Amino acid sequence: MLNLAGKVAIVTGAGSVGPGWGNGKATAVVLARQGASVFALDIVEAAAEETRGIIEAEGGICATHVCDMLDSGQVKAAVEACMRRFGRIDILVNNVGGSHPGTPVTMPEEVWDRQIDFNLKTAFLGCKHVLPVMEAQGSGAIVNIASVAGLRTSSDRSHVGYSASKAGLFGFTKSVALAYAKKGIRCNTVVPGLMHTPLVEHRLVRQLGARDAEALIAQRHSKVPMGHMGTGWDVAHAVLFLVSDEAKYITGTELVVDGGLTAAAPGGV
Repeated sequence: MLNLAGKVAIVTGAGSVGPGWGNGKATAVVLARQGASVFALDIVEAAAEETRGIIEAEGGICATHVCDMLDSGQVKAAVEACMRRFGRIDILVNNVGGSHPGTPVTMPEEVWDRQIDFNLKTAFLGCKHVLPVMEAQGSGAIVNIASVAGLRTSSDRSHVGYSASKAGLFGFTKSVALAYAKKGIRCNTVVPGLMHTPLVEHRLVRQLGARDAEALIAQRHSKVPMGHMGTGWDVAHAVLFLVSDEAKYITGTELVVDGGLTAAAPGGV
């Protein structure tokens, strides 16, 4: 079940911004545990190398490559490097992204542009350069990491760029899925809810001006119907299912990983 032996997976944002397990780091490790050879991309070399060390310590196979997913030339070079190293690409996980608060009035234009590029263009460029490889192979599975912020919004915290770009990923994923459905390539979206990853301490505490990280974490736990946030491992296992052969009849859809958040009454994201 969920055997990825013989497959090659590119995971973008495969490092972590701080101690612990981000979505990309956990995904890279989970795919390797199931037999995939992982090509780990990150803009920070040390972060990618940490992931490689974990995978190799467990007997898995991983190579790393420093890549800015906003630079088409660098993405193209990374895909070429993966092909030289492994000779094929079976899986692409587009995991790069991040949020910044603001309304259309308070958000500077350059921040808006950065949000759209960071959350949406990175997936576009990943697909742009990987899809020709998959098409030549006649097979492939792509997973884009979105957010419930693209499905619902908060009444007490606006992040228009993040919400718009993550919502855009849904349409992008469906378009790719339909364009390549007859070519043996599947494309789906994993939609995380409130997650406790290193980004909470590294970015959200500062963005929200929170003086008490523990209080912020407790507040986020309380918003989830299950009573706690998810982790990078929850996202990783959702990705694993969607890229596996067991999901061979699934394309153009979303797998929500949110502890029941979007099923509940409207509330903060």
